[in-house]
Amino acid sequence: MTRAAAGFELRGETRPLGALIADVWASRQLVAILARKEFFVRYRRASFGLLWAVGLPVIQAGVLAVVFTHVIRIHATTNYATFVFAGILPWTFFSSTISSATTSIVDGQDLATKIYFPRAIFPLVVVGSNLYGFVPSIAVLYLFALGFGSHLGVNVLLIVPAVVVMIALSTSFSLMVAPLHVYFRDVRYVMTAAIMVWFYATPVIYPLARAHGWLHRIVEINPATGMVELFRAASAGADHGWPVALAWTIGWTLAFSVGAALLHRRFDRVFVDLL
Repeated sequence: MTRAAAGFELRGETRPLGALIADVWASRQLVAILARKEFFVRYRRASFGLLWAVGLPVIQAGVLAVVFTHVIRIHATTNYATFVFAGILPWTFFSSTISSATTSIVDGQDLATKIYFPRAIFPLVVVGSNLYGFVPSIAVLYLFALGFGSHLGVNVLLIVPAVVVMIALSTSFSLMVAPLHVYFRDVRYVMTAAIMVWFYATPVIYPLARAHGWLHRIVEINPATGMVELFRAASAGADHGWPVALAWTIGWTLAFSVGAALLHRRFDRVFVDLL
């Protein structure tokens, strides 16, 4: 606490990064409990329960497949329904996670103002709760692939790194934007608008090869492109050059992780003063 010209100025204590990571790791059981609770509460009163978590991406992929094969006629290297579903799955997880995680620290103020724990667990809870509904969707993806004649071989093993990349990207970005929203409450609206634009800048409904010139470069360096293409490589077949997009995704994930670590290290102790 230091005396300023017009009173007192409170300064938060910057925590050692190692101590912060240790506290987050020590809170892993709390994250698991809250993630499970949030998921089952979300579907508690729904008649079809967990089926909605799987069914909504299927319905969305079905509608897009009909529109873009019979109306606009986008051609992919494999069955378009499988192609779209392989892109919709990771995109839906990513977009829904960052949408909810952006406001997670502010939304959890009732708990955060009572006891101390790393506020980073709030975005982690969002990631964990969304994973409950995502895991069954992987089986549906491969049913799509088999049902529509996609060639599956050793490429199915890529689903493991694909899920890891998806979780890492979603987590790192969520951990970065959640503390920003504590200080700037417009962040939630910025993210809502950004996600709408981000969807069309990501090759979810069109092949990466369909983007040409400067547009191809923008799509290629998009943080979400490598994630989507890796899912396609594991199921429907990815475009040539997808490893370059994946390298950009990994690079962005590392950058988001560094940004998140710096923000939480600096402001973790003073979040509660602004809730």
